[in-house]
Amino acid sequence: MAQLIALEFHDSTVVVTLNRPDALNAVNSQMRDELITQLASLNADPGVRALVLTGAGERAFSAGQDLAEAARFQPEDIESWMQHQGALLSAVRDLDKPIVAAFNGTAAGIGFQLGLLCDVRVGYPEMKLGQPEVRVGLASILGSYLMSLHVGHSHNVNLSLMGNLITGSRGYEIGLISDLVSQEQVLPKAMDIAAEFCRLPPNALRLTKKRFRSLTQASFEEACQAVAAYHLEDYASGEPQQMMGRFLEERAARGQTKEKESSKA
Repeated sequence: MAQLIALEFHDSTVVVTLNRPDALNAVNSQMRDELITQLASLNADPGVRALVLTGAGERAFSAGQDLAEAARFQPEDIESWMQHQGALLSAVRDLDKPIVAAFNGTAAGIGFQLGLLCDVRVGYPEMKLGQPEVRVGLASILGSYLMSLHVGHSHNVNLSLMGNLITGSRGYEIGLISDLVSQEQVLPKAMDIAAEFCRLPPNALRLTKKRFRSLTQASFEEACQAVAAYHLEDYASGEPQQMMGRFLEERAARGQTKEKESSKA
């Protein structure tokens, strides 16, 4: 089984790559497990001073939850799925070391949420980001909570209820992206920021991050509990299964059309 998380060590910085480029780095159970394990290990490694989180390929940081996996879930699966998802978000949130998101492409859904939990986000003007969960029948619970830490209520409501993806330029304007550069400069800029973090006193950074976590710990835990209840109601209605199934059918049809066109060429 191929590893879905790749690590590259650069002195005291580690680049952590979501490594499912053929699936737009969509998050599935294996990726959740691997990322949780790797982040815990890196957090305990005294030689690591900063992390950069990015995606493989040029199309996506992460397109979000793997819908082929989520479409198979039944109501009785929701609690364990959301516990796993919460553990993944906590693995990023609980890091004592600075982490920089290098948005190499689209960041949507849980992929977007992972970026929001990073300390700094680097993107480029043409990229797309947002919280499209309502478009596949899921209430935006954790995503809307995490956006509330970065943007005002009106922006949050619009992004959460409409489920539209916005450009990197717009994300920068409203505070979802920290640094805006050209696409080819996203990873170098993220590495420069991580290198600057490496030069700062690690204990002071650890304690500052600890303080920020303490300010929002109760609301984060409440959001993690709420998402299980809301998604259980989602799945009981049948909407997610229907919407995801339709999306997967349309994607398969597009793939068959491309194959036919390629065979004619």
